[in-house]
Amino acid sequence: MNMNRQIFAATALAITTLFGAAGAHAASPAGFTNIKQINAGELNVGYVDAGPATGPVVILLHGWPYDINSYVDVVPKLTAQGYRVIVPHLRGYGTTRFLDAKAIRNGEPAALATDVIALMDALKIDQATLAGYDWGARTADIVAALWPERVKGLVSVSGYLIGSQEAGKQPLPPAAELQWWYQFYFATERGRVGYEKNHHDFAKLIWKLASPEWKFDDATYERSAVALDNPDHAAVTVYNYRWRLGLEPGEVKYAGLEAKLAASPGISVPTITLEGDANGAPHPEPATYAKRFTGKYKHELITGGIGHNLPQEAPEAFANAVIEVGRL
Repeated sequence: MNMNRQIFAATALAITTLFGAAGAHAASPAGFTNIKQINAGELNVGYVDAGPATGPVVILLHGWPYDINSYVDVVPKLTAQGYRVIVPHLRGYGTTRFLDAKAIRNGEPAALATDVIALMDALKIDQATLAGYDWGARTADIVAALWPERVKGLVSVSGYLIGSQEAGKQPLPPAAELQWWYQFYFATERGRVGYEKNHHDFAKLIWKLASPEWKFDDATYERSAVALDNPDHAAVTVYNYRWRLGLEPGEVKYAGLEAKLAASPGISVPTITLEGDANGAPHPEPATYAKRFTGKYKHELITGGIGHNLPQEAPEAFANAVIEVGRL
């Protein structure tokens, strides 16, 4: 890319980040460059809206510490099949902002799930196929468990990820605890300040550890790292991991939902779970969660050195799973 094109791409990205945009989605080497904005629940959500307006809806949910560009190669594969695809920035990412400056920057799982329902309501979407990985998979799992009437099908990387504070109190084997090193780091004030200060390099390290065989280049990383400059990103991240350890109580308004989730509810909607053969992040074995999916169900192992960010590392397989789950 020559200097003029670099300047143009950077300017376009900055304008979109600051102001959002309207109209049809456009993908480019710079990633998603046409971000819409809508008030939904507690948030003003930045999101991609691609494909025919009357097509069956798919909502793609990203993980931590990634962004909507995990789906930059998945979206055109789905829109080519006639799907309308919504890809929102989660709270604390990209152009998504809290409407109330005084709102708690809550990252607990129930909060993220209600964000999805609020977005669907704001966009007047009655039902959608949900698909995601990491935080996105957990969020999709929760919506499918608590609001199954809103979910046509589910694609969940690493399967059933619904947990609770009570479950988080249980110690793990040493090797498993080691994988969660960053959770313990975030439990400290040093970790909170460290992540606020060093989130750019911190996230890049997580990418490498979680996907040890994925040879992403600097441009690919920088395209997503911009989303982590959201002013609420560090606060939402730290809240999430502290909540898991019981160090943040959570908000009372979500207590009823969290109580339901603590019972490990089954998921009855048609589901395909995926796993990469080189996932370096903490993840459960498929045999431990298969029984949680009580409806039509299928599990697929995606081979070829595929790590944690499965939709970006294996977009064809991920898109095919979204299409296939609608036929189960």
